[in-house]
Amino acid sequence: MKKFLFVLAVISIMPNAARAIWFWSNNNDTAAKIRSVNVAGNRHSQSFYAVKKEMLSDIYYDHRRTLYCDAEFTAHKQIIPPEGFALPNLRKVDFDVHYIPEEELAVRAARMEWEHIVPAQNFGKTFPEWSKGHPKCKSNKGKSFKGRACAEQESEDFRYMYTDMYNLYPSIGAVNYLRANYNFTQFSKRKKPTFGSCGQMVISGNKVEPRDAVKGLIARTYFYMQATYPRYSIGEPMAAVLKAWDKQYPVSRWECVRAYRIEKVQGNANTIVKQRCEDRGWYNEGEDAE
Repeated sequence: MKKFLFVLAVISIMPNAARAIWFWSNNNDTAAKIRSVNVAGNRHSQSFYAVKKEMLSDIYYDHRRTLYCDAEFTAHKQIIPPEGFALPNLRKVDFDVHYIPEEELAVRAARMEWEHIVPAQNFGKTFPEWSKGHPKCKSNKGKSFKGRACAEQESEDFRYMYTDMYNLYPSIGAVNYLRANYNFTQFSKRKKPTFGSCGQMVISGNKVEPRDAVKGLIARTYFYMQATYPRYSIGEPMAAVLKAWDKQYPVSRWECVRAYRIEKVQGNANTIVKQRCEDRGWYNEGEDAE
């Protein structure tokens, strides 16, 4: 009773604004809505340009292999095409492709790019700057804009999510482009690979099935993003597919080394991966990629 009376006394002298904040912070539903980013997430950098340089120099310095095709790349991000790799005929694919000249696609096939496993749009659309825009998001000609450009310009929380190292993986540029923001799936029937011998990766009907070797890693990346940033949640039925992949394809040695190195640089642990790696004795081998 004394505690209750004390709280009432405090509230009675609080300014209206502070009183509102007090009530909001004690309302679980509202607090969940205004808590945009979990403090356990990335607070290392908001610069995508800087983070890409760190990924190359501090994380992948001795493991220069792309995710989807396992293609080798150089320190200057030049792709060494795997045997049998081929670009699809964009006039004959069964998925949507925004227009891109064939010569530009070929250029992107020769370079490594950093891919967001959980597409930026998937979590970006939860930000009002992405979905609705912002008064400060105007071009030099005064035209309003929204989407990624506005969210990156005006939202600190978006920039932290966007540059989270755990969600970034090296990819052949053309593969990154054609994967777009499509969700992952497990096709019921075997389909013709989209990129020749590129890890049996298939893009079909705006869905993607990667090679088996990285299915578990992809699943755990989604789980990390969901657990770390409460504003993002995995939709069904993809969640069921990812749960199956997580069980079927356990952590690899490189996945553990990579997570260890990122924790050293970014400052927060991938709690989805770390314990499993420690159980296998692989987590603290971060100085050895093999």
